[in-house]
Amino acid sequence: MKILIISLFLFLVINHNAFSQTINPEYDKAFADSLGADDNGMKSYVLVILRTGPAVIEDKDMRAKLFKGHMDNINRLVKEKKLVVAGPFGKNDLTYRGLFILNVKTIEEAKTICETDPAIKEGIFDVELIPWYGSAALGEYINASEKVTKFKM
Repeated sequence: MKILIISLFLFLVINHNAFSQTINPEYDKAFADSLGADDNGMKSYVLVILRTGPAVIEDKDMRAKLFKGHMDNINRLVKEKKLVVAGPFGKNDLTYRGLFILNVKTIEEAKTICETDPAIKEGIFDVELIPWYGSAALGEYINASEKVTKFKM
């Protein structure tokens, strides 16, 4: 019985470090709070995958107007801090066209936001909405991207 108790004690002492947490010396509570971070530096978002939609718009002017509206909507959502990542996919067999990561907590909020995009509204794009848990600092990507983007759209 003594051997069992000693073995258990040694196991707990040796493995204590594996289960203990240490405070990150770089942690900035005010910054974390401003980004809505939890204790792991994470938060909830909604991932939006844009797929080719059912609409086929042959009129070049109408198509150009819808894509301009799509880009204007993206820029508006960035300014409102609702959109933290956006970009197109390369050619693929899945009909995936691009993605958004929306700074919202629910699928319902994401649906409402997607309905403001004229290209989605008109059926050029269809959307898949997926809850996603990622770094709360993801929104800082936008600030950094401004420093590496030579031309504005």
